[in-house]
Amino acid sequence: MVIFPAAAMLFYCIALVLVTSRLFHADGPNRKAVTAVAAIAVALHGIAIYQSTFTSHGQNFSLTNVISMVNWIIAFSFTLMMPRLKVIIVAPVVYACSIISVAILWLIPPKFILHFELHPEVLVHVILSLMAYSALMIAALYAIQLAIIQNKLKKKQLILSPAMPPLMTVEKQLYHLVLIGVILLSLSLATGFIFLDDMFAEGKGHKAILSIIAWAVYVAMLWQQYTVGCRTKVAVAYTLSGGVLLTLAYFGARIVKELIIG
Repeated sequence: MVIFPAAAMLFYCIALVLVTSRLFHADGPNRKAVTAVAAIAVALHGIAIYQSTFTSHGQNFSLTNVISMVNWIIAFSFTLMMPRLKVIIVAPVVYACSIISVAILWLIPPKFILHFELHPEVLVHVILSLMAYSALMIAALYAIQLAIIQNKLKKKQLILSPAMPPLMTVEKQLYHLVLIGVILLSLSLATGFIFLDDMFAEGKGHKAILSIIAWAVYVAMLWQQYTVGCRTKVAVAYTLSGGVLLTLAYFGARIVKELIIG
């Protein structure tokens, strides 16, 4: 039904306006209002994804549905953390991406039907993959926030807004997110090797190879941090490089196949 994606976009837009209008205000945005409106948007977005994914023919894991699922997980996480964590500076990006993901879910509905009821172990692999990617994309947003804060500090610009959290706080949260993402990605790769017979088949091998390279990048980042220490610029570069590699692994071929070739 059109009503759920349309309503989700409307409430995401309201949340976006509430955040951006007072992003650098001395008191910051009204977190309770943002959380309440965003929670409604997330709920409506979830219903829209459910209706688009679970069909009478099977589970529709099209590119647009998967992108929307990832955005939903990220939006849900940020909305849940909103009252407690100082993550407001990247919230506009999260909600803007959610608006776009709902729009493409509505306007571009290619089908990629699967039957997970026949292979539940594959569903475990898919869920782990989505959770790993979402966690590491949230880490990428934190890395962008970290780069912005460091740039402000280098330019000796005063940071008085509560929307701008301390550098060390963001850096610590970044490593926690990367660690969680690496654990989930490790489980995703392990279940792929165990349950998928065609993981390195023609047309699919690039996904596994790029995912393994991304995993190695994140592990190298964590190893460097916990042994000799990792400079902020290097940590940002590691996180964003891993995010690009995972995005190419998860969506590169499917973008060409489903949206360009059709």
